[in-house]
Parts: sequence; C-alpha cells; structure tokens
Amino acid sequence: MLIGDWLIFIASSVLIIVLFQQLWSHEHATTVQIRLGDTVYGTYSLNQQRDIHVKGTIGNATISIMNGKARFAQSPCHNQYCVHQGWLSRSGQAAICLPNQLSLELVGETKHYDSLNY
Repeated sequence: MLIGDWLIFIASSVLIIVLFQQLWSHEHATTVQIRLGDTVYGTYSLNQQRDIHVKGTIGNATISIMNGKARFAQSPCHNQYCVHQGWLSRSGQAAICLPNQLSLELVGETKHYDSLNY
C-alpha cells in the first residue's frame, strides 16, 4: 500500500467514528406511546411502575413499565416475538405485535423520525 492509500484509510476511519458519535442516539426515553391499529391508545410516563392491559384484535396483551423501561410482558400471538424483544429503554426503540395490531414506542425529548408504520 502506498502513502495515499494509508491517508484515505485513516481519513475514512476518522470520518466513520465522528459520524457514529454524532448520529447515533443514546437518549433515554421519558414516555412510552402505545398504538392500537392506527390510533394512539395512550402515552405513559416511564417514571412509574405499572402494568397496562390492552385488548387488541386477537386478545389481551400486557405491557409492563418499570424503572424507566417498558416491554410486552404477555401477548396472545403465537410466536411471541414482541415478548422476546425484552425491555426497551432508549428513545426510538419499538416493539410491535403484528397479529394483535399493537405497538409500543419509547419517546424522548426529541423524535428522530416522523412516524412508525406497520
């Protein structure tokens, strides 16, 4: 490799590191927004400990909020992908139960995108 190749490699590496630090979101979430179909079911603070029971299209689901995190605790869907998603704590994270048409999204001070669709 020539000296120009090394300069391009080093410049590219520095650019990737700077962009990663600037664009990657590490913001903690403050609220959880629950959607049922295309409507907002409710928005809840993450500074509480509670279970929310929501009746979806195929059955009842339970969403747990605890210690600044939220998750699907129980869902009537077959594969349980939404439950296996686990605890969410960062702004912009989401868990979706497609068969039940139910989703939860963590929201921080600012939204990093316009909408969440499924």
